[in-house]
Amino acid sequence: MLDGVNPILVQQADRLAREFETAQPFRHVVIENFLDDSFCQALIREFPGFDEKQAISESGEVGGKAVFSNLAELGASYARLDRLMQSPEFLEFTGRVTGIPHLLYDPEYIGGGTHENLEGQELDTHVDFNYHPRTQTHRRLNLILFLNPEWEESWGGYLELLRDPWASDEGVKSVAPRANTCVIFETTESSWHGFRRIHLPSGKKTSRRSIAVYFYTKEPPARGAAPSHATFYYQRSLPQHIQAGRTLSDADLLEIQTLLARRDQQIQFLYHREMEFSETLANVMNSRSLRWGKRLAGWAEKIGLVRK
Repeated sequence: MLDGVNPILVQQADRLAREFETAQPFRHVVIENFLDDSFCQALIREFPGFDEKQAISESGEVGGKAVFSNLAELGASYARLDRLMQSPEFLEFTGRVTGIPHLLYDPEYIGGGTHENLEGQELDTHVDFNYHPRTQTHRRLNLILFLNPEWEESWGGYLELLRDPWASDEGVKSVAPRANTCVIFETTESSWHGFRRIHLPSGKKTSRRSIAVYFYTKEPPARGAAPSHATFYYQRSLPQHIQAGRTLSDADLLEIQTLLARRDQQIQFLYHREMEFSETLANVMNSRSLRWGKRLAGWAEKIGLVRK
């Protein structure tokens, strides 16, 4: 029994599987009324308050996104959701819908958990890391459950799914982040996703709230696994309306400044990551074990154990 899942969905598993398989721009399914209404309402009530300690960015600064990965400790309804996500019945149901068997639950919720984004936040289009950093299992599925009782299109923040961020905006699938809407999509090297900047009406006190759960398998994808990589981000270019001859508004100037600052931050992040990698590689190349390995290989070649 799928405790808390809308029971109608179990009967509609085959239909959901067809939608998942044929969806564009990549395999996914959008499920309305995913949980029993009372269960979803309990998750909304128990959603943790914004905590700056949980909003530290990759650059070490306090940002506008807070993440709690200790899902089972956030309240009774979140403990119930945690039990659901790891239950054999739910893993079997999700595998049936997606055609990916033997799914594994991540008790650490690495990268997942509750996500709260405040006014002005956006999520650059990206593809996710493809291996669990500790178990080295293959990341296969993203499940996102939205918990916003109300959300208007003009507020931004719609989840966008696209195949190629360098191409035109044609074929982008947009999903409203409204309460009890669940999106399940396959994690691949082309499952680009993100959301545009949140613009709330003056005086509106709300935030974009969701829960993210990621599933893995021991076996690689049928088409083969890509080399292990971190999350790749695409830095959005200038809006098309900013062209020669246009008089820039305050909003245009803020948009340009923000995009340039985000690009600078990304370059800085890549610089530090490259330096860390270079240092690690240098330590390996200069290690005593590698020097002894080279000596042993040379001796083996001299006495004829190996050939050039």
